[in-house]
Amino acid sequence: MRWILVIFYYKVLMRPFLSIFVGVKLVNSENLIHSGPMIVVSNHNSHLDTMSLMAAMPFKQLLRTHPVAAADYFGGSWFKRFLSKWVLNAILIKRVREAGEMSPTEQMISYLDKGHSLILFPEGSRGAPEQIQEFQKGIGAILKRRPTIPYLPVFMTGMGRILPKGEKLLVPFDAYVVVGMPCMVKAREVESIVEEVKQAVLVQRDQFHHLFNV
Repeated sequence: MRWILVIFYYKVLMRPFLSIFVGVKLVNSENLIHSGPMIVVSNHNSHLDTMSLMAAMPFKQLLRTHPVAAADYFGGSWFKRFLSKWVLNAILIKRVREAGEMSPTEQMISYLDKGHSLILFPEGSRGAPEQIQEFQKGIGAILKRRPTIPYLPVFMTGMGRILPKGEKLLVPFDAYVVVGMPCMVKAREVESIVEEVKQAVLVQRDQFHHLFNV
């Protein structure tokens, strides 16, 4: 039943809604095709970010790709927990864990070790429209322990203006998802890895400006 809900939500509902009614445009979406685990890393300005990336995923990868979300926000009620797990296919991470519970890093690595992929927003929360905040250390901790797993840098623009943080009504605006090539981490220390990943996302931002002269 879960696979039916996930595919129906992202492919039947969200993909045509995002492409036709919202107008989200994909650039280099072929880079999303990957046979093994990977970590999709992107800037984060809107709830539409997750929907756009998941809707763009190839069918074969969709069920094995998981957005990483905060449990205190997306798991605050039984309905939100059901929606997150059974429809959004998300992994809920506790920002404050109790004794004996897996750390967020360990939880995410456990999915990667099973051959699954993650969608991770290293800024930690949605920022102001068109602004990129500092990346948190989580992505660095994961890639330090699993340096053979590629990360995929993505830059998204326009989402935060279509559906800004705290708003519920969509505002018409052009939106783009620019997908980079899979990268293997070169740095070895957490802080350096975080900076390397952020620079890879910024390269996609520069490519967007170059392609569309904005």
